Amino acid sequence: MKRLTILRHAKSSWDEPGVEDFNRPLNDRGWKAARRMGRELESRGIDFDLVIASPAARVRETIDGLKEKMKLNVEIRFEQRMYLASEKMLLHIVQEIPESSDAPLLVGHNPGLHQLVVELTRPDSHGLHERAAHKFPTAALARIELAANRWADVKAGSGELAELILSKELD
Repeated sequence: MKRLTILRHAKSSWDEPGVEDFNRPLNDRGWKAARRMGRELESRGIDFDLVIASPAARVRETIDGLKEKMKLNVEIRFEQRMYLASEKMLLHIVQEIPESSDAPLLVGHNPGLHQLVVELTRPDSHGLHERAAHKFPTAALARIELAANRWADVKAGSGELAELILSKELD
């Protein structure tokens, strides 16, 4: 079994109209949410053995916010294909994860991440799939347990949503 964690970047700023989308930073609310999520992951003992992330500024800053509150001493790969990736591209990236990784974290953008969470998982008795299908807001985190022995075998409906953590519900 493989475990995949997916985190949408925290809330970004629209205060500077001339800034290109790729370079948009987090706003104050986003920084607070990223730190809150890091604190929550640390308190739950959730860790990762690899981070694959979009190189966009708001994703990098989300990771920085996590690192302020949790130990994240693993390789962080900034993957250009993650920037505004479609669900299809994200699934391809998941299928390329090295087999040495059992607990990677993907950090990126909607709508691709939202679609990936919904596509990989099936309805469950706790209603997590339904909640995630309804909305995957900024700084939302989904932990998916996949019934696959190899990343290359991950496909639609092969996972179950084990946890759905929404930053706005943490305080």
